[in-house]
Amino acid sequence: MSVAGDEHSPIRGFLAGTISGVTKLVVGHPFDTIKVRLQTNPAFTGPYDCLRQTLVKEGIRGVYKGATPPLVGWAMMDSVMLGSLHNYRELLRKYVYNGGELPTVGHAIAGTGAGVTVSMIAAPIEHVKARLQVQYDAKSRVYTGPIDCAMKLYKGHGVAGVWKGLYATMIFRSFFAVWWGTYDLYSRWFREHTSMTPGAINFWAGGLSAQTYWFFAFPSDVVKQRIMTDSLTNPRFVTWRSCAKEILEQNGWRGFYRGFLPSFLRAFPTNAAALFMFETTMRGLKGVGI
Repeated sequence: MSVAGDEHSPIRGFLAGTISGVTKLVVGHPFDTIKVRLQTNPAFTGPYDCLRQTLVKEGIRGVYKGATPPLVGWAMMDSVMLGSLHNYRELLRKYVYNGGELPTVGHAIAGTGAGVTVSMIAAPIEHVKARLQVQYDAKSRVYTGPIDCAMKLYKGHGVAGVWKGLYATMIFRSFFAVWWGTYDLYSRWFREHTSMTPGAINFWAGGLSAQTYWFFAFPSDVVKQRIMTDSLTNPRFVTWRSCAKEILEQNGWRGFYRGFLPSFLRAFPTNAAALFMFETTMRGLKGVGI
């Protein structure tokens, strides 16, 4: 359960979500770049090798490559995701649970709804980001930046090209049921068994629930990234299932967790900080009557 208070404001979650998204970008993008490169390029032996080569060849800017889309995108995505989550929770509490406290399953259902909702804007943002992140040097450079990438995708392949990977994104983000269900469980446990402040509970519950989410959702993220960085003119993967099948046949179950370590390491600090900022902003907005 959110500890930000029960008095509902339909816009509060959208405003606080924007702050959460900016926080995620600053803390988490370097981890994300390493993750995407490991997921899509077998030449790297592991996360340390990928980080070392990136820094040596491209400098610190290399790990923030493709950061412009998520700077705008994560702010927008978290605004939509957390804003819709906040409102889905209220709708469930009011119309399904008769105004009572929302149980863990209610938070999970709201999480699924928020994940599917935000996928509509997340898919093109993550598609552009992924294509920029796998440009390793001048030879592999096709796009000069996010706007150039989006324009070339649209001119060459239309709306379907920009939104390539939408179905895969919806599958991946449906796992928000795990994230927000466990966030509620962790929050309850900390409130009942510790004397932590609300902010500390948000931080620890946010980090732990994000790690739980990534453990279960990561295989679907690998499939999503393969589909998004696949050729648009001669695609290898016709369906989500064909992509998953190829990963399994070529690499076994381990293939679904390639690049897992940087995501798992990123999950705690990024989302602990983001949810701390989200809930703190929610309380602040409530305090000023928003």
